[in-house]
Amino acid sequence: MEKPKTGHVSPRAVLFDAYGTLFDVYSVGLLAEQLFPGQGQALGVLWRDKQIEYTRLVTTSNGGAHYRPFWELTRAGLRYACKRLGLDLTADREERLMNQYRHLSAFPENREVLQALKKRGIVTGILSNGDPSMLEVAVKSAGLGDLLDHVLSVDGIRKYKTHPEAYALGPQATGLPAAQIAFVSCNSWDALAATWYGYQTLWVNRYALPFEELGTQPSRTGSNLRDVLGFFPAG
Repeated sequence: MEKPKTGHVSPRAVLFDAYGTLFDVYSVGLLAEQLFPGQGQALGVLWRDKQIEYTRLVTTSNGGAHYRPFWELTRAGLRYACKRLGLDLTADREERLMNQYRHLSAFPENREVLQALKKRGIVTGILSNGDPSMLEVAVKSAGLGDLLDHVLSVDGIRKYKTHPEAYALGPQATGLPAAQIAFVSCNSWDALAATWYGYQTLWVNRYALPFEELGTQPSRTGSNLRDVLGFFPAG
């Protein structure tokens, strides 16, 4: 893990992105491969890319007049990806894939990391593009509800990350300034925007990718969620 930048105090709260960070968005590729042999990985990647593209499109166009909940954008992204790849997305296949997305695999270190944070007296939460019903199912499926103080959805403000109002949900919920909150994401664009907003940030680089080339680096870079504990002095 990279050493922290100097001048940071230990955070009093840690907020996690959900999709891609706590829950593996590419775990749908296993079912996709069963349904579309040889195309599962390509479908999983394109589906995710289109889903995120749609969040940006509806946030930035016409003052947000075209906002749709994350679940709807996820379905729209799946339909687009299948058309783009020339795959026959029957109604049954669509529902199976969407149900799989609702119950994404959780990364194995989630619970131990959240338990360690709670033992340190740190406020914990999720700050996600997901709509409340999606997050409720995901958190319940992963058995994390007892370890989270906040589950924050952008749905109430109808603006997706990377809009600053989305990141503002963290300080509003915790009562802490952004500088006293660590924001954790596996998505480099999310970690970058959260850094710009003022959070201390951890980019969890699970896939050994380069960071965004826009002149700003996250506070820390790690390879899994355990690296968030590096924000806190030993003992």
